[in-house]
This record gives sequence, C-alpha cells and structure tokens, in this order.
Amino acid sequence: MPNASSWSASSPLLLLWEDSSGTRIFLSLLYAVLAISGTLSNVMVIYLVFSFKKLQTTSNAFIVNGCAADLSVCALWMPQEAVLGLLPPNSSSLRSAEYRLLRGGLLGLGLTVSLASHLLVAFNRYVLITKLPSVYQALYQRRHTGCMIGLSWALALLLVPLLPGLWTPGSAQQQPQPPPPRQTEGASRYTALLLALAVLGQTALLLHCYLGIVRRVRGSAKRVSVLNFHLLHQLPFPAAPPPPRRAQRRLSSVSVLLLCCVFLLGTQPLVWVSLLGFFLRPAPPALQAASWLLLCSLSALNPLLYTWRSEEFRRAARSVLPRGEGPAAAPRPAAAA
Repeated sequence: MPNASSWSASSPLLLLWEDSSGTRIFLSLLYAVLAISGTLSNVMVIYLVFSFKKLQTTSNAFIVNGCAADLSVCALWMPQEAVLGLLPPNSSSLRSAEYRLLRGGLLGLGLTVSLASHLLVAFNRYVLITKLPSVYQALYQRRHTGCMIGLSWALALLLVPLLPGLWTPGSAQQQPQPPPPRQTEGASRYTALLLALAVLGQTALLLHCYLGIVRRVRGSAKRVSVLNFHLLHQLPFPAAPPPPRRAQRRLSSVSVLLLCCVFLLGTQPLVWVSLLGFFLRPAPPALQAASWLLLCSLSALNPLLYTWRSEEFRRAARSVLPRGEGPAAAPRPAAAA
C-alpha cells in the first residue's frame, strides 16, 4: 500500500506512480480544460479593463493583477501538467531537476500573487464601504495602488527562491531513489505548515473584510446607494436599477457569502491537509493531490468570481463578443406614408 513517502512531487499531476493510466489521462484532460477556460477568461478580463475607461478603477486594477498572476498558472503551468501527465513516469522530462524547479516556480509565483490580490480586492472594497470617501481617496491614490501591486509581486519573488519546497508538496525524490533523509522530510513538513498558516491568515483577513461589508450593507443600504463612485459597479452587488431595500440587503449578503464560499472551497482543503500532516499523520496522497487541484482550479474561476455580478463588465463583454443575429434582426423597412 503506498504511503506519503511514495507520493512524488516530481509527478506532474501530484499522483502516485502506481496510479492507473486512465486516472492520469482523466486528470490531464481536466488540466487541459482548466488551462483553456482559465486562460480565455483571464485574458478577457484584462482586455476589457484596458479597453473600456469605465472599468479602469482601483478595484479592477487589483483584479487585473490577480488575472495576470492566474495566467502564470493557467497559461504556463497547467498546459505543461496536462502534457506531462500523458508521459511515462520514467520520462527524461520528469527527471530534470531544473525543469521541475521551473514548473514549481511558475506555480508558486502565480498562486502567491493571486492570493495577495484576493486580499487587496477585499480590503479595497472594505475601505470603500465602511470608511469615509476622503479616507478612501487618500489611501488609494495612483501611487499607493501601484506600490501595493508591486509589493505583491516582490513578496512572491522573495518566497519562491527561499522556500522551493513550498510549492512542490511531498518528497522531491523520485521513486527509484532512496527515501529522503529525516532532515529533508522535516523541512518539507515545516514549509507545509508555513503555507497552511499563511493561507489561513490571509483567509481570516479576507473574511473579516467581506463580513464587515455585509454588516454595513445590512445595517445601512442607503450608505451604499449614496456613494458616488465608479467602484460600486465592481462590487458583487446589484448596480442599477436598485431593488427594494430589503431585497437589496438579502441579495448583497448572498453574493458576498457565495464569493467567500467559493474561495474557502478552493483554499481550505490544502490548509487542513497540511495541518493534519504536520500535527498528526500525513493525509492520503489522493487527498493531498485533490487539495492542490482545488487550489489551482481557483485560478480559472477568479475572473468569473469577481465579474459575474458587474453590469459594467457584462455590458463591455457584450460589446466585444460577436452577436449571432439572424434574419429577424435585419432592419425593418420604413412604413409607407
């Protein structure tokens, strides 16, 4: 029976070498679907924001930053995993330590900046809704916004080289080689613990921001309606025409809670699997692989997560996407006098 030591990070799909070829092919197809859908959605959001002036807001700047990071995962990392999953385990591509390090770096860079962008968007919306307009304008000047985005990439570039095992779960040794020493195994456990604590802290801050927004909206729907900001269109709340106040509060709360639930579903399995492996015993390898797959799939869902409730994004998308107009859509002749 395979154990945690046989789960190799050099496997492109984070699977056991003993897994069937059918399972590997299925996950390769899954990675291919996520790569195509995630790349198209992230590129579309970036294109819309740069093409339409109404979408060029501070909140959307952070969303575009997250989309650029998610492209590192969807457009660069996932296609490699989809292809390498079809190769035999003893392929020379899988044995190259430099290539594994490159793939791990792409994944680590993309996920770190993406998670940081989630927090930046949440904090931006929290300040907009719960603070005075003067406070928001002073905090989110163009220079400050650029510094926040730059710091998210600087943090990622700092973490990826210092903690190479953070994004390559399990042993970095291949199956034919002897098991890693206890010192290497302990370092891997501590990096997994660091990952879990970092994501857990980021999640706590994000939930604090969004639940604070829900409390403020439920307590004063009028507070949201009187603010004269473009950014209100980027919130996961109805823009216009406004529904009755009670319905507006209910819809606003449901939209924010749905966003939080999707984020928790993508991040928390990896957190608790890592904590379980550090304090008790390693989780089954299949459960570890599933938790990483959920976290990576969040990169393909993020564009929809932040734009599905925005009327401005939907209007911009409709103006760009081709319309299938049939004969019924042809202009009617003028009526006779």
